[in-house]
Amino acid sequence: MPLTKLQFRPGINREITSYSNEGGWYDCDMVRFRYGVPEKIGGWQQDSSSTFLGTCRALHTYVSLAGSVYTGVGTNLKYYIYLGGAFADITPLRSTTSAGDVTFARVGVGDATLTVTDTNHGAVANDFVTYSGAASLGENIIAAVLNQEYQIATVTDASTYTIEAKDTDGDAVLAASGDSGNGGSSTVGKYQINTGLDSTVFGTGWGTSTWGRGTWGSSSTLTVSDTLRLWSHDNFGEDLIFNVRDGGIYYWDTSAKTLGTDRAVTLASLDTDSAIPTIAKQVLVSDRDRHIVAFGCDGETTIGTQDPLLIRFSDSESTTTWNALATNSAGELRVGSGSEIICAVETRQQIIVFTDASLHAMQFLGPPFTFGISQLSENITIMGPMAAKAVDDTIFWMGQEDFYVFDGRVQKLPCAVRSYIFDDFNVAQKQKVFAALNSTFDEVWWFYPSGDSTEIDRYVIYNYQAQAWSYGSLARTAWLDRGINDYPLATGTDYYMYDHEYGLDDGSTNPPSAISSHVESSQIDLGDGERFVFIRRLIPDVTFGGSTATSPTATFTLKTRNFPGGAYLSSDDSSVTQSEAATSTVVEQFTTQAFVRLRGRSFALRVASSAEQVQWRLGSPRVEVRQDGRQ
Repeated sequence: MPLTKLQFRPGINREITSYSNEGGWYDCDMVRFRYGVPEKIGGWQQDSSSTFLGTCRALHTYVSLAGSVYTGVGTNLKYYIYLGGAFADITPLRSTTSAGDVTFARVGVGDATLTVTDTNHGAVANDFVTYSGAASLGENIIAAVLNQEYQIATVTDASTYTIEAKDTDGDAVLAASGDSGNGGSSTVGKYQINTGLDSTVFGTGWGTSTWGRGTWGSSSTLTVSDTLRLWSHDNFGEDLIFNVRDGGIYYWDTSAKTLGTDRAVTLASLDTDSAIPTIAKQVLVSDRDRHIVAFGCDGETTIGTQDPLLIRFSDSESTTTWNALATNSAGELRVGSGSEIICAVETRQQIIVFTDASLHAMQFLGPPFTFGISQLSENITIMGPMAAKAVDDTIFWMGQEDFYVFDGRVQKLPCAVRSYIFDDFNVAQKQKVFAALNSTFDEVWWFYPSGDSTEIDRYVIYNYQAQAWSYGSLARTAWLDRGINDYPLATGTDYYMYDHEYGLDDGSTNPPSAISSHVESSQIDLGDGERFVFIRRLIPDVTFGGSTATSPTATFTLKTRNFPGGAYLSSDDSSVTQSEAATSTVVEQFTTQAFVRLRGRSFALRVASSAEQVQWRLGSPRVEVRQDGRQ
């Protein structure tokens, strides 16, 4: 009997029914489309055994003049520099007390809880504070227990909060009856900037914040410490500038500071220029002309008061000259539409600025104006501050219910999985969405939280060369494309850093485990589906190039059904006599053919692998199909 070659269009299509998508793919996981055919994505491994505190939302890699590779890591609790497999905490301080301002008191004998008194401390739950100069409380709570970094457990009121006493190994230390002191008159507290949340909280009024975040029964408008903690960062030469969204702007001098000892400082502390901005939504460094640009920041004459549509830039080649004069190139612009700047993305030619309702191009003009800004489009949307990614001079982004591309003009990006993505999407956590570039494979990924998840658990891939879509399940919170690093870096919800496209397996387990991947076609029928088909034989076509398993395998499954809306046939389907509703065949590298017995009006192909050290790419399999009567 003649063989039928199975060839499919690249990419998944869920915008039409499986039956009407004949000749296409309908479902997948851990699969990408390359050269028009599906293949399993690469594996990942832990970049080091070290972990970080909090949920990471931002990564930025740069190189020092000495050739060391540094990675800035922003979490909801800390800001780190990652170097040589270790995370160095450089989280800035917001205040340092005078000696004796901080006192301690035990809550009870046999209890590790200590009440800390510090008038107008300004802390929220989960903040970090480091004590020094404290004396022993008397018995178990000795000086070495007190004089270290603590995370605040609860905030009682504006002047008191609690911590849980611990030893230097992190084990709880219980107060004894002899612990009756208050720590003496020399205690100094160094408070790090307020921590942020790892989930978005909406609204105002009583109970708006998370439990224990503020004082009991507090009712207030959300502040920077009550919103999802997001960071922006860029390097100014070998130094790092970073910003808490709707918060402060900070600076790390790579050559002058010591990792593990020093902390980043506010940008304003570097100079006496009173015009240095102190609050912003985002910062970046314009590569072409070396200006630091602050978006949604405070004005030159209104320092401390944020304008969500204001853009300011420093003098060229300067971190500290922001006062606009005729003798420098510092200045400001204000976006004319929208209510706030959402994000800015730098391309090779310009900076594209997103507001909540419009898109603008910020271009370098030279003296005397330095920069100019023009509107590109109105009535666009963007899912959040991290949802856009530049590929050379093209920008791709996820909007609310649509994907977009800007390549000189703004267009909606045709998306064959649009309903699948947005119909199962947790809009309440949309700010967590981030776009990621995987340039080796010509892909933009978007990671997002599904409808039942408060954290990122899904991804969707767009191959901008093949214009093909795929999707799957993977928990990642930040991503950095390869370039300075040999592999893409990503962070997981388990607080590890991962090298992606590394190996073939899931390196989050020890030992690494298999990555389960699959792709499934839409239904295929003969003619208009008026005849039954009988499938007798499968000629597989798959390559296992790159596999390290001794005998790599993939499973080919053929399954039939009789009607477009019906389930694939099962043993209780009495409409057709058949031997099996689906036949699965394990295919090895040198499998020549597999014999099956299937009957139905239409059939679908599924290729899957759940074996370790296997890489597969599908070719053009063939099946022996013959008509089997009309009914």
